[in-house]
Amino acid sequence: MSADRPIAFLVSLVHELCALPKETEWVEFKENNTNPEEIGEYISALANAAALQGKAFAYLVWGVRDNDHEIVGTSFDPFTTKVGNEELESWLLKLLEPKIDFRFFKLPIDGNALVVLEMACALSSRSSSV
Repeated sequence: MSADRPIAFLVSLVHELCALPKETEWVEFKENNTNPEEIGEYISALANAAALQGKAFAYLVWGVRDNDHEIVGTSFDPFTTKVGNEELESWLLKLLEPKIDFRFFKLPIDGNALVVLEMACALSSRSSSV
């Protein structure tokens, strides 16, 4: 469910998330993890955690080192990643139950490629799974 957000907003968001003292229940950092099943599990877990924490959105950010939140860039591209012959986004949309609204964004920060996956908080009290 790709949608536009201004690049300035996304850059500011990434800097704000990187300034957190550690990952939270609703924010996760990765460098190059491209495992589709794990991405689906993160969407479910983070969306549920956002709901429990009273957050409107949860975020999975590729291109940020987990231990020190340094922006290092990523080679992951959700728009070219396929699961079999199916695009990653379509595969995730088809298998997530209940449905979770999510969006992938690609952006450059200081010459590094980053990907932000923004997901809306879960609306159901049932946990989601892939």
